[in-house]
Amino acid sequence: MSEECTHDCSTCSANCSSRTEGEKPESLIEKPHELSSVKKIIGVVSGKGGVGKSFVTSMLAVLLQRKGLKTAILDADITGPSIPKAFGLKERAVGNENALLASVSEGGTQIMSSNLLLDNDSDPILWRGAMISNLVRQFWTDCVWTDVDYMFVDMPPGTGDVPLTVFQSIPLDGIIIVTSPQELVSMIVEKAVKMAKTMNIPILGFVENMSFALCPDCGKKIKVFGESHIDALAKEYGVPVLAKLPIDPEAAKACDEGKIETVNGEFLKGAADLISKI
Repeated sequence: MSEECTHDCSTCSANCSSRTEGEKPESLIEKPHELSSVKKIIGVVSGKGGVGKSFVTSMLAVLLQRKGLKTAILDADITGPSIPKAFGLKERAVGNENALLASVSEGGTQIMSSNLLLDNDSDPILWRGAMISNLVRQFWTDCVWTDVDYMFVDMPPGTGDVPLTVFQSIPLDGIIIVTSPQELVSMIVEKAVKMAKTMNIPILGFVENMSFALCPDCGKKIKVFGESHIDALAKEYGVPVLAKLPIDPEAAKACDEGKIETVNGEFLKGAADLISKI
């Protein structure tokens, strides 16, 4: 029994000796809105910020949408939302007393984000963890997601309140871990791997962003951040590497201009193909 045990097994997922023999911990998974239909849910996580997790999330949704599948993005990065800007969404989300309605991008991806609820994009959300986690749950339970084949959940970096809330509350079919070549990042990624394994969430694979830059003259790969460690990490944990993405100024510019749906996304097509077969 944990020293912090409250003796209320209904709120605890631990499998301790004090639990009645044969009794399973009560599921904390929340039901979606009664009008929602979502077939598969993929979480996109990272050990630290600044590795391009939101870019990977957005591009995977775009690539699957191009395949004729209906996609959605639940932006769980409440205090650092960037998804609406990448898709060029400026209108506020709407709703009524019964539900929130997801905004829809020009290419058809359904999106719900905290920035779609603010009067000004640059307004900060000065909330504590419990309120942030509650809003993430509401994006799942109170928002209507219409005929979605694949939903991507863009999570904030780290292993704090929101990733834990998503892992416990939303029925994920797996996660993708986004990283970059720096050795420090690789160490932090291991924390995300271990968290997922502790929570029994399948890890679909790694995506390494900013893996290299292509010389515009000769096409040579320049390893701006040094040698990659992702293959060794993948071998250690038995997790496949789904993609290694280059530094692409044109893609970055498209995101800044709200035109991510025009990005080719060539280096992520293999990852999108794998996900579409889940």
